[in-house]
Amino acid sequence: MNDPIPASPAGQAPHLHRGRTWDELPVGMAFRTGGRTITESDFVQFVTWAGFTEPLFMDASDVLARNGGRLVPAALTYAVAEGLVIQTLAFAGTGIAFLSMTLTARRPVYVGDTLHAVVTITESRATKTPDRGMVASTVSVRNQHDEEVLEYTPTRLVRGRAPEVADGKF
Repeated sequence: MNDPIPASPAGQAPHLHRGRTWDELPVGMAFRTGGRTITESDFVQFVTWAGFTEPLFMDASDVLARNGGRLVPAALTYAVAEGLVIQTLAFAGTGIAFLSMTLTARRPVYVGDTLHAVVTITESRATKTPDRGMVASTVSVRNQHDEEVLEYTPTRLVRGRAPEVADGKF
């Protein structure tokens, strides 16, 4: 006979994963995200939702003839890349705010391209508030040929290592 697993109050259930605190993200640390292919459906939904209704994105015959494929807006490329960063869980439960960024599109991205990102921490320091820090990074978004297609440099506000985090009770 199987004994049922006893229920645990939510406050006592351990977290299986938590993001890194600012002091666990040292300058020079780098990590790679998983990949994602930009589909026609991704493209159509984003362009429609965001209102990118200019012929560059909407007139498929003209765009295909000039570019050899459906050109993806840099905003969609960024959104997919940031989603890939979030999926790493690097900031799960520790991210407080997205403060700023710069963004540079390097090469065109087309429907069917598969993207991944390489994140390199460029600054990690405490703020005036003792339980948080500022983390800056460079995110290099790369296609299936490992060509950099977009680069952005986000600055984030991230929790610090509080005693309850150190004890696994975050």
